[in-house]
Amino acid sequence: MSKVLSLKLQDEIFREAEELAKKRQLPRNAYFNHAIDFYNKLWKRKLLKQALAKESALVAPDSLDVLEAFEQMEDELGE
Repeated sequence: MSKVLSLKLQDEIFREAEELAKKRQLPRNAYFNHAIDFYNKLWKRKLLKQALAKESALVAPDSLDVLEAFEQMEDELGE
């Protein structure tokens, strides 16, 4: 399913998009769909990175405790 969209672009952005769409031999609509899809994926990755960094910081102290426990077990097994 597709949605009709009215969009105002800056002249330079429009000219560049037109030029690149022609070079890729893509209809304007397909070019903009690819561009927006790429931009959405980029932002999803950035948001995921932020969420993972935040969650990692929250569990960092526990992770160090677990690591120390494993190292202690390893030392005891090695003796």
